[in-house]
Amino acid sequence: MRKLTYFIATSVDGFIGAPDGDGEFFNSHVDAEFLDHLMTEYPETISALGREHLGIADRAPRHFDAVVMGRRTYEPGLKVGMTSPYGHLPEQYVVSRSLVTAPDPQVWLLGGDLVAAVRELKARDGLGIWLCGGADLATQLIDEIDEFVVKTYPVFLGTGMPMSRAGFGQRPLELTGSRTFGGGQTVTGYAVRR
Repeated sequence: MRKLTYFIATSVDGFIGAPDGDGEFFNSHVDAEFLDHLMTEYPETISALGREHLGIADRAPRHFDAVVMGRRTYEPGLKVGMTSPYGHLPEQYVVSRSLVTAPDPQVWLLGGDLVAAVRELKARDGLGIWLCGGADLATQLIDEIDEFVVKTYPVFLGTGMPMSRAGFGQRPLELTGSRTFGGGQTVTGYAVRR
Protein backbone atom coordinates (compact mmCIF):
# COMPACT_ATOMS: atom_id res chain seq x y z
CA MET A 1 0.00 0.00 0.00
CA ARG A 2 1.33 3.42 -0.97
CA LYS A 3 1.67 6.24 1.54
CA LEU A 4 0.24 9.71 1.09
CA THR A 5 2.91 12.24 2.06
CA TYR A 6 2.23 15.93 2.56
CA PHE A 7 5.57 17.25 1.25
CA ILE A 8 5.35 20.99 1.71
CA ALA A 9 7.36 24.21 2.03
CA THR A 10 6.53 26.47 4.95
CA SER A 11 7.68 29.61 6.69
CA VAL A 12 8.87 29.45 10.30
CA ASP A 13 5.38 30.53 11.37
CA GLY A 14 3.66 27.76 9.39
CA PHE A 15 2.47 29.45 6.20
CA ILE A 16 2.82 27.74 2.82
CA GLY A 17 2.15 30.88 0.82
CA ALA A 18 1.13 34.49 0.83
CA PRO A 19 -2.55 35.27 1.54
CA ASP A 20 -3.23 34.84 -2.20
CA GLY A 21 -1.44 31.47 -2.19
CA ASP A 22 1.72 32.63 -3.98
CA GLY A 23 4.80 30.78 -2.71
CA GLU A 24 7.41 32.00 -5.19
CA PHE A 25 9.21 33.93 -2.44
CA PHE A 26 10.49 30.61 -1.06
CA ASN A 27 12.82 30.40 -4.08
CA SER A 28 14.82 33.35 -2.74
CA HIS A 29 15.63 31.27 0.36
CA VAL A 30 17.23 28.34 -1.48
CA ASP A 31 21.01 28.07 -1.39
CA ALA A 32 23.30 25.60 -3.19
CA GLU A 33 23.49 23.10 -0.32
CA PHE A 34 19.72 22.93 0.10
CA LEU A 35 19.10 22.75 -3.66
CA ASP A 36 21.61 19.91 -3.96
CA HIS A 37 19.73 18.03 -1.23
CA LEU A 38 16.41 18.47 -3.02
CA MET A 39 17.89 17.42 -6.38
CA THR A 40 19.47 14.33 -4.81
CA GLU A 41 16.86 13.21 -2.29
CA TYR A 42 13.60 14.49 -3.84
CA PRO A 43 14.28 15.04 -7.57
CA GLU A 44 10.71 14.09 -8.50
CA THR A 45 9.35 17.11 -6.58
CA ILE A 46 11.08 19.55 -8.92
CA SER A 47 8.93 20.52 -11.89
CA ALA A 48 9.77 19.16 -15.32
CA LEU A 49 10.88 22.63 -16.40
CA GLY A 50 13.08 22.99 -13.30
CA ARG A 51 14.57 19.53 -13.78
CA GLU A 52 15.50 20.42 -17.36
CA HIS A 53 17.05 23.72 -16.26
CA LEU A 54 19.05 21.99 -13.49
CA GLY A 55 20.23 19.18 -15.76
CA ILE A 56 18.50 16.43 -13.78
CA ALA A 57 15.71 15.54 -16.21
CA ASP A 58 16.80 11.89 -16.24
CA ARG A 59 16.84 11.37 -12.44
CA ALA A 60 14.44 8.66 -11.36
CA PRO A 61 11.85 9.24 -8.64
CA ARG A 62 13.04 8.18 -5.19
CA HIS A 63 9.95 8.59 -3.02
CA PHE A 64 6.91 9.39 -5.18
CA ASP A 65 5.51 8.17 -8.49
CA ALA A 66 2.24 10.10 -8.16
CA VAL A 67 1.35 13.68 -7.30
CA VAL A 68 -2.01 15.04 -6.13
CA MET A 69 -2.48 18.79 -6.22
CA GLY A 70 -5.31 21.24 -5.95
CA ARG A 71 -6.40 23.35 -8.87
CA ARG A 72 -4.97 26.51 -7.29
CA THR A 73 -1.60 24.79 -6.97
CA TYR A 74 -1.81 23.64 -10.60
CA GLU A 75 -3.02 26.96 -12.01
CA PRO A 76 0.19 29.10 -11.93
CA GLY A 77 1.96 26.62 -14.20
CA LEU A 78 -1.09 26.35 -16.40
CA LYS A 79 -1.11 30.13 -16.88
CA VAL A 80 2.40 29.97 -18.41
CA GLY A 81 1.61 26.97 -20.60
CA MET A 82 2.96 24.24 -18.30
CA THR A 83 0.07 21.79 -18.60
CA SER A 84 2.03 18.79 -17.29
CA PRO A 85 4.25 20.17 -14.50
CA TYR A 86 5.38 16.75 -13.28
CA GLY A 87 5.31 14.80 -16.53
CA HIS A 88 8.27 12.76 -15.31
CA LEU A 89 5.89 11.06 -12.85
CA PRO A 90 3.60 8.30 -14.10
CA GLU A 91 0.58 9.79 -12.32
CA GLN A 92 -0.43 13.47 -12.02
CA TYR A 93 -3.80 14.29 -10.45
CA VAL A 94 -5.50 17.67 -10.12
CA VAL A 95 -8.40 18.01 -7.72
CA SER A 96 -10.94 20.39 -9.18
CA ARG A 97 -14.63 21.12 -9.22
CA SER A 98 -14.28 23.72 -11.99
CA LEU A 99 -12.15 21.93 -14.61
CA VAL A 100 -14.25 19.57 -16.71
CA THR A 101 -11.50 18.30 -19.01
CA ALA A 102 -7.82 17.88 -18.25
CA PRO A 103 -5.62 20.40 -20.08
CA ASP A 104 -3.06 17.66 -20.76
CA PRO A 105 -3.38 13.92 -21.51
CA GLN A 106 -0.81 13.19 -18.75
CA VAL A 107 -3.01 14.86 -16.11
CA TRP A 108 -6.07 13.23 -14.56
CA LEU A 109 -8.80 15.15 -12.80
CA LEU A 110 -10.17 14.06 -9.44
CA GLY A 111 -13.59 15.19 -8.31
CA GLY A 112 -16.48 13.80 -6.36
CA ASP A 113 -15.52 11.64 -3.37
CA LEU A 114 -11.90 12.71 -2.97
CA VAL A 115 -11.20 10.52 0.06
CA ALA A 116 -12.41 7.40 -1.78
CA ALA A 117 -10.33 8.33 -4.84
CA VAL A 118 -7.18 8.78 -2.76
CA ARG A 119 -7.78 5.53 -0.90
CA GLU A 120 -7.98 3.79 -4.29
CA LEU A 121 -4.69 5.43 -5.35
CA LYS A 122 -3.06 4.34 -2.10
CA ALA A 123 -4.16 0.73 -2.69
CA ARG A 124 -2.20 0.56 -5.94
CA ASP A 125 1.37 -0.74 -6.15
CA GLY A 126 4.20 1.71 -6.55
CA LEU A 127 6.13 4.40 -4.76
CA GLY A 128 4.41 6.98 -2.58
CA ILE A 129 1.90 9.68 -3.41
CA TRP A 130 2.98 13.28 -2.99
CA LEU A 131 0.30 15.62 -1.70
CA CYS A 132 1.60 18.80 -3.30
CA GLY A 133 -0.92 21.29 -1.95
CA GLY A 134 -2.56 23.26 -0.87
CA ALA A 135 -4.17 23.97 2.48
CA ASP A 136 -7.74 23.16 1.46
CA LEU A 137 -6.69 19.86 -0.08
CA ALA A 138 -4.65 18.95 3.01
CA THR A 139 -7.73 19.71 5.11
CA GLN A 140 -9.93 17.41 3.03
CA LEU A 141 -7.35 14.61 3.16
CA ILE A 142 -6.02 15.13 6.69
CA ASP A 143 -7.09 11.66 7.85
CA GLU A 144 -5.54 10.01 4.77
CA ILE A 145 -2.09 11.60 5.21
CA ASP A 146 0.43 9.00 6.38
CA GLU A 147 3.45 11.23 6.75
CA PHE A 148 4.60 14.82 6.59
CA VAL A 149 7.85 16.11 5.12
CA VAL A 150 8.07 19.77 6.05
CA LYS A 151 10.64 22.02 4.42
CA THR A 152 10.92 25.04 6.72
CA TYR A 153 12.47 28.14 5.21
CA PRO A 154 14.13 30.88 7.30
CA VAL A 155 11.42 33.47 6.82
CA PHE A 156 8.64 34.78 9.06
CA LEU A 157 5.52 35.88 7.18
CA GLY A 158 3.05 36.96 9.86
CA THR A 159 0.05 35.93 7.77
CA GLY A 160 -0.70 33.84 4.74
CA MET A 161 -2.04 30.48 3.65
CA PRO A 162 -1.70 27.95 6.50
CA MET A 163 -0.52 24.36 6.01
CA SER A 164 -4.06 23.18 6.74
CA ARG A 165 -7.45 24.46 7.76
CA ALA A 166 -8.42 21.18 9.43
CA GLY A 167 -9.53 22.77 12.67
CA PHE A 168 -8.26 21.90 16.09
CA GLY A 169 -7.66 18.25 16.80
CA GLN A 170 -4.63 16.41 18.06
CA ARG A 171 -3.07 14.13 15.51
CA PRO A 172 -0.01 12.49 17.12
CA LEU A 173 3.12 12.35 14.96
CA GLU A 174 6.42 10.53 15.29
CA LEU A 175 9.64 12.25 14.23
CA THR A 176 11.31 10.19 11.49
CA GLY A 177 14.17 12.52 10.61
CA SER A 178 15.43 16.06 10.60
CA ARG A 179 18.19 17.84 8.75
CA THR A 180 19.33 21.44 8.97
CA PHE A 181 21.16 23.29 6.20
CA GLY A 182 23.65 26.13 6.33
CA GLY A 183 21.18 28.58 4.82
CA GLY A 184 18.81 28.06 7.76
CA GLN A 185 16.42 25.65 6.02
CA THR A 186 15.29 22.45 7.72
CA VAL A 187 13.64 19.31 6.37
CA THR A 188 11.71 17.41 9.01
CA GLY A 189 9.84 14.15 8.57
CA TYR A 190 6.96 12.88 10.68
CA ALA A 191 4.94 9.68 10.48
CA VAL A 192 1.31 9.77 11.56
CA ARG A 193 0.69 7.58 14.58
CA ARG A 194 -2.55 5.67 14.05
